[in-house]
Order: sequence, then C-alpha cells, then structure tokens
Amino acid sequence: MFPFLLFLSIFTSNSSLFAAASDSIYDNFAYCLTTNGISSGQIAKVLYSPTNSSFSHVFEAYVRNKRFNTPTIRKPSLIVTPSEVQQVQAAILCTKGSELQLQIRSGGHDFEALSYVSSVPFIILDMFNLRSINVDIASETAWVQAGATLGELYYRIWEKSNLHGFPAGLCPTVGVGGHISGGGYGSMLRRFGLTVDNVLDAQIIDFKGRVLDRKAMGEDLFWAIRGGGGASFGVVLSYKINLVRIPEIHTVFRVQKTQEENATDILYKWQNVADKIDNDLFIRVLVQPVTGKVKGQKIIRLTFMASFLGDANRLLSVMNTGFPELGLKKSDCLQMSWIETMLWWYNFKIGTPKEALLRRTLDSVIFFKRKSDYVQTPIPKYALESLFKKMVQLGKTGLVFNPYGGRMSEIPENETPFPHRSGIIFKIQYSVNWENGDPNLISKYVGEARDLYSFMTPLVSKNPRQSFLNYRDLDIGTTDDGKNSYNEGKVYGLKYFKGNFDRLVKVKTMVDPQNFFRDEQSIPTLNLQTSQGSKGRK
Repeated sequence: MFPFLLFLSIFTSNSSLFAAASDSIYDNFAYCLTTNGISSGQIAKVLYSPTNSSFSHVFEAYVRNKRFNTPTIRKPSLIVTPSEVQQVQAAILCTKGSELQLQIRSGGHDFEALSYVSSVPFIILDMFNLRSINVDIASETAWVQAGATLGELYYRIWEKSNLHGFPAGLCPTVGVGGHISGGGYGSMLRRFGLTVDNVLDAQIIDFKGRVLDRKAMGEDLFWAIRGGGGASFGVVLSYKINLVRIPEIHTVFRVQKTQEENATDILYKWQNVADKIDNDLFIRVLVQPVTGKVKGQKIIRLTFMASFLGDANRLLSVMNTGFPELGLKKSDCLQMSWIETMLWWYNFKIGTPKEALLRRTLDSVIFFKRKSDYVQTPIPKYALESLFKKMVQLGKTGLVFNPYGGRMSEIPENETPFPHRSGIIFKIQYSVNWENGDPNLISKYVGEARDLYSFMTPLVSKNPRQSFLNYRDLDIGTTDDGKNSYNEGKVYGLKYFKGNFDRLVKVKTMVDPQNFFRDEQSIPTLNLQTSQGSKGRK
C-alpha cells in the first residue's frame, strides 16, 4: 500500500500546486483587467482558468483538429472570450505584463492549430463573441467582425439580397478573421478574386491597445493584413468588405471518373483548360484512392465538382466548347441560388434550410493533416499515372486541385501579400483524415502526406516551392523567436509570400517592434532584441 499512498500523496501535492499556480495566474490577470476598466462581473463571464468547470468546454468548442487536443499537448493557462472591444484592449495590455504569449482564435480551422496551441505558456484570446455583421445593400458593403463565421456572413447577406454575395470559402464554420486575413478563396475566385481583393477597410488593435481603422493604421499595415495573416500584426476586430453582384441562378455539378473511364486523359485536359475556361466557371477536382470493385483493391477516383455563375444551358455551352472530354450532361446539372450552392459545397442535402449555415459547431471533429502546392506547368500524362500508382500504394491521402486564372491572374503579385497569381494553373491541397488518436496512426498518416508531398517535388512550383498561408504547414519551417528569427522566418516566408515577404517584415517591425504578436510561423521582425526574442522560449 505504501507505494500507492506515496504516489497518491505526490499526485495530490502536484495537483494542488497546479491549482495554486493556475489560481495565481488567474488572479493576477483578473486584477490587471480591473485596472484597465473591466468590472469583476464582466471578468467572471469572459476569463477562464483550467480550474474553471467550463474551461474544457470553451477550449474544445473551436478545436477543429484532434491532433492538437491530446493529453500531451500543452493547454492554455487562460482563455479570454471578450464580448466588447474594451475587453480585447485590456487582454492585450494585461498579456504584455505577463510571462504568457497571446494566441488569437476566430474559428479554429487553422490546420496546425496555431491559434490555440503553443510550445510555451500562453493565453487564448477567443473572438467568437465578437461576431456582429452589418450588411448595407445600398452601398454594396458589409462590416463583419472577426469572430463571425462564413456561414453567418453568407446568411446575413442573403437576408438582404439574393443578387449579392461575397467570394470567400466553402466551409461555413470557418472564422472570418483568419480566413480573410490569410487570403481566403472560394468558388467565385476566377470571377471576383480572393477575399482580400474585396476588402475596403478594417479595424485592428495594435500592441499598445489602440483601435485603428484603415486611415489610422496607414496603407502599409492595411496591405499586410490582407493576405499576410492578421495575427502577426495585431488583433483584427472587423473587416469592411465589398459585396459582389451575382446572377439569380447558379449551376453546380458533380461528375466522377475512374481510370477505367479515361480519367488520366480527362485530368490532363482539365489542367489545360481549368484556368482558361469561362471565368464564371470553377471546376475543382478531388483525386482520391478508393476501394474498387475487387475486395481489397484500391483504385483512383476523380470527382469533378463545379460551380457556375449562370444557368445550365449556358454552362453546357461553355463545357461543350472548352471541356467536352468530361461528357457533362444536362441531367448532371443542378440549378439553384448562390446561397444554396454554399450548402451544396458543404454536402448538405438538397432542400436543407438555409439556417444550417448559422451552425457554428461541427458534427464531428477528426484528426487530419494538410499540405499545399502550386502547379505552373501541366503534369504530363505519364507523371499522372505515376502519381495515381503512388497514391494507391500509400492508400489514404487524397489531393484537391483548385483552378486559378481569371481575375486571380490579372491582379499583380504585390497588390496584396498573397502572391500566387499569374502563371498559376491550380493549387493542390494534400488531405488525409482519420478518427483514431493512436500515436502510431498519427505518425503513419502524417508521414503518408509528407511522402506524397516529397513525390510531387519535380511536378510543382520551384524557387521557391510555393505554399498557401491558410493551409498552414509547420513542415515547411518554423521560428523559435530568437536572434535568428528573420532567417528562420524567411524559409517559410518565401514559400507563403515570395517577394512580398520582406515588405511584410518591414511592416511588422514598424507596427510591432517587440514581436508581441507571434507564433511558430509568424512574420519576424528586423533587429529583434535577443533578450525579448528569447523570452519564454527556452
């Protein structure tokens, strides 16, 4: 019995120490909030420590990747859930006075969980309560707060008009703050460009706690938070967006092909037309290893998913002229409104009430790994065949091909931090999902995605090999915020931003010289003070 009692005593003692430390951090932070004008009644509603019974629920509500919610992953020391701007300002100022790092979360869909995980003690500033949306059809604009979801934004636009939309993502639970600031895209990107190509103004809180709009922050910072990632520069409160005019009727289709149905030739032709076909047409391709007719046999299946700004007759005319190889028939086409296409893309059943877009939670949370690439030259047929064999061999990782061209290729690379413009045929997302938290499975499937990424090296962009910021991937480089942070940041920075990286560094140095807003892939500063940069990282 003695060893057990000794263990119990040690466990109880450590638990008590943890609780005491947690309470101390909470008390100090709460006191700081009061000195910055936040009442005790407000504090009780917005500040959570690990000893609070609601802490786990608040933390897990916006965890979208179970890889980052295992027992070995460090949890935040505090979570702040502001409902007023003054509370955000106070949280920033109080974090500055602590030994903790600030992580900013608006939706939790960041693929490497940088908004709610860190290697050092940290606080989550969770923006989900700040989600007001003000749509003004007369001016064809809207102000939307960072904590709103894309689904909520689309629904509020639809409430006011069925002839207006916004060119953003296809997953309704994604948070607006991260999506827009990272250069979010959707099925209308070939006609209207990215989210950041349709942003008119913004509000951000800097490291001094000041609320700045476009005029106050200046054009350099306004440029940076339209594709450079807002969390490197401050806390983005809201964006003023330009609504786009859309037709009343949209058409979608989903067509599948296997290798037995000439999939290789069809995909090769898709590469040669997807970025050049009518700008109203967006054709995504899912390339997936699936079980074939023979038990245990894997085959490659292509799923062509498309959205068209117009009716089925015009779509068929466009397809018959530009991409007849797919063999699209009128019976493949579904006509619907723009808001209904948003439900369709997320695999809701036809006829699902539009209120489904207001749901902020997921039906299930999975384990996953994502990576990205860009293709500038069509992949030859022989290489596509080799790719299919490799995917069948690996067994689970799929690819998503997203076409560019159109408006995307017309905008100069330096117009926003997002540089992947002219010359890009399509973007690749590497995607692997699983449901079991066994560490061996995590290692297996993450390794599988990395293996396929390595295989693709000769077929994708080079010097640099480009990556998409909103598909965060820590494999391509990280910084530990020390004296070498610029050189470390340049490794991933050139992949995400190409020639725009150094301008982002200059803006960062100007607006946040002490590198208060940081994470493992943030924009570094120049002339960073070693003592400040090393703080909390050893």
